[in-house]
Amino acid sequence: MSVVTFTANRLESGSVVWLTHDLSWTEDVRLAGKFDDEAIIAARDIVNTAEQSDEIVAAYEVAVDTGGEASAREMIRAAQGPSILPPTDSRVNEVLPPGARAMLTVPSIYHYDSFDRQFVAMRAAQFRDQVERRLRGDLTEDEFKPLRLQNGLYLQLHAYMLRVAIPYGVLSSHQMRGLAGIARDFDRGFGHFTTRQNIQFNWIKLVEAPDILDRLASFDMHAIQTSGNCIRNVTSDPLAGAAHDEVQDPRIWAEIIRQWSTLHPEFAFLPRKFKIAISAGAEDRAATAFHDIGLRLALSRNGETGFRVFVGGGQGRTPRVARKLAHFIPARHLLSYLESIMRVYNAAGRRDNIYKARIKILVDDMGIESFGEAVNNEWQGTKDTTIDLPLSEYRRIAGYFAPVDLPAAASARAALARAARDNLAFARWYRSNVMPHHTQGYANVSLSLKSAGRPPGDAAASEMEVMASLAETYGRGELRVTYTQNIIIPHVRRDQLTALFEDALKAGLAGAEEGLISDMIACPGLDYCNLANARSLPLAEKIFQRFPDPDRRAEIGKLRLNISGCINACGHHHAADIGILGVNKKGVEHYQISLGGRADEAAAIGRIIGPSFAEDEVPAVIEEIVNVYLAGRERDERFADHLLRVGLTPFKQAVYGDD
Repeated sequence: MSVVTFTANRLESGSVVWLTHDLSWTEDVRLAGKFDDEAIIAARDIVNTAEQSDEIVAAYEVAVDTGGEASAREMIRAAQGPSILPPTDSRVNEVLPPGARAMLTVPSIYHYDSFDRQFVAMRAAQFRDQVERRLRGDLTEDEFKPLRLQNGLYLQLHAYMLRVAIPYGVLSSHQMRGLAGIARDFDRGFGHFTTRQNIQFNWIKLVEAPDILDRLASFDMHAIQTSGNCIRNVTSDPLAGAAHDEVQDPRIWAEIIRQWSTLHPEFAFLPRKFKIAISAGAEDRAATAFHDIGLRLALSRNGETGFRVFVGGGQGRTPRVARKLAHFIPARHLLSYLESIMRVYNAAGRRDNIYKARIKILVDDMGIESFGEAVNNEWQGTKDTTIDLPLSEYRRIAGYFAPVDLPAAASARAALARAARDNLAFARWYRSNVMPHHTQGYANVSLSLKSAGRPPGDAAASEMEVMASLAETYGRGELRVTYTQNIIIPHVRRDQLTALFEDALKAGLAGAEEGLISDMIACPGLDYCNLANARSLPLAEKIFQRFPDPDRRAEIGKLRLNISGCINACGHHHAADIGILGVNKKGVEHYQISLGGRADEAAAIGRIIGPSFAEDEVPAVIEEIVNVYLAGRERDERFADHLLRVGLTPFKQAVYGDD
């Protein structure tokens, strides 16, 4: 005899509910009814009626075992909150640097004009009307779902989630404060910065979503195209415009692509979502090889700016490193070339199977040569047309990104050496979190969102406000979100690094974690996501606790460890030195481990080492892998290079034994 319980989400709030024995809805899982074959028909009628009356959405049946217990997944869902608590927000902020000033206008970033503001306000008003129609019952859930997704609103395990666009990861201190206000007023006091350089709010009510979009519009932000089968947020090097090794500021072209792709009438309903990344440095800090289109800025022999174009990269269930499509496309023809790629994909990409709909599968099926030929044939009709940007428009957009005026700064080398000698914590932070800048006397500084007890990428509203003030006091009021889920302040005077460190330390944002084993990327996993097979956040915490000594972490050196809760790979586990994938093994969370992935200019997909492990086994397994690396590495040898030299066998033997 089968026994089931019924669960759903409330329409207005997204709260999880269960059907009781008296056929009412409760948010207390302990009161959930268990229905056998005799009672199940009446229960299904009640569920169908509740869905038709818009009391609930996303209802489904859950089988319970003979002991009357629901699955582990449903017990996690019943918890109504993450297993690792996010940072605590506080309205009383005692660590704001003295004299911090609110900056409404920040130099060298794109600023909305009247058209932009009118556009995002119009979209917010349009969505308000759509939500009101849904709540009145004028739209069914099937009709409403694509509309809410076009505005970044998902229904997850416990509630609605809103994903807000941060174009190419750049935002002003004023905007960061605005996001803090949304976290405090509409969420639970925190937000989650993502691998797409966006921010997500995980506890949103449908009825309040239009108010959030209005609030976003008030400080020039939105949630347009953060979901759906369209061109998503363009990502870029978080050091763009401040990097010591870049050919040109890639933000100019990231903004051009953003404007070209936003509500593009031909590409609003692609076979599948589409992601573009752009980088301009000798080091690829934007993971361009794992995007549908990766763009690498380059100069021709005669000094002309252009792009090396890569296509068909991605992660998920069929990971691929992007293949080179064009060695050099002049910048003046970039948009028409991108348009041609998109047209070929839109016409030939599969729509009959969601798992085979990405452009990487089309490139696999056609082969890169045939795909390139199809693109070039299409390009002959689009090249030298009005698709390409007029020079005047390029200059207008480029003007927003004019180099920041940085006054000459005296050398701080001696003072920094003394500070590092006198303060070991500062020395560790300086080595890991301070990055070169293109102007002498300046640096770029990473504020780590990785620490014990913190879900990777989470920040409390008060911490967002601190970061905004730090950017104003020590930078130029500008912040960058990295795809590794940290925040960068560019343009910091080197003679102010010690003061910045002290203020960041007071706020709990001075962890010396950049690029180390503790600097984990982790998706929200089964604590939030209804696609996940396993939790990511508690595992990240257990691994962090396995390596508690900062000197030990520094000794290990640069080593990327990423965790994904399912095969969709939002945690980029394929592209990590050590990648961890959550799997469901007979209803129990297990984790598969791969080694040797990397997302830089030598991109590679990690290789699975063997059978999966139970959650409690994983931290010890990771430590064994690290010990093998430390015992066998040559001087300054990075993990990926060591693995290429010795292969998987020593690691597999250490983890599984000689058998």
